[in-house]
Amino acid sequence: MVVDTNILVSAILSSDGAAREVLRRCLTGRYRPLIGNALFLEYEDVLSREKLSAAAPVGPEDREALLDAFLGACQWIEIVFLWRPNLPDEADNHPVELAVAGNATAIVTHNARDLAAGELAFDSFRVVAPGDLLREEKLTWLP
Repeated sequence: MVVDTNILVSAILSSDGAAREVLRRCLTGRYRPLIGNALFLEYEDVLSREKLSAAAPVGPEDREALLDAFLGACQWIEIVFLWRPNLPDEADNHPVELAVAGNATAIVTHNARDLAAGELAFDSFRVVAPGDLLREEKLTWLP
């Protein structure tokens, strides 16, 4: 699975909810998220922004430690072929490329509509919101 940056941000900003549970499951080894250069750089950039610092209940050192732990749970994927699904936002292409390169089963995001709006469609993975992923798996979690 590919965990979009907005899932990490949501998990940091809220102590409960589906995004936090997805992050927990990554950290405990239940999920094995994929990571590549572009997504890694985006994680670092977004999690270090001052706007997030002002809103987050945890400080920059804790966010850095969380990112390090999350990255330790990830499988590194080298992208050797770039796909251009022509998404509304060019920055959304790299999670799709990562999903294809790593044979992911899903991209977990709060931005499902935009990620699914490409001209080039892939049947090998699905784009799913974190709450939908958890409901589909019929696993219990406390909101």
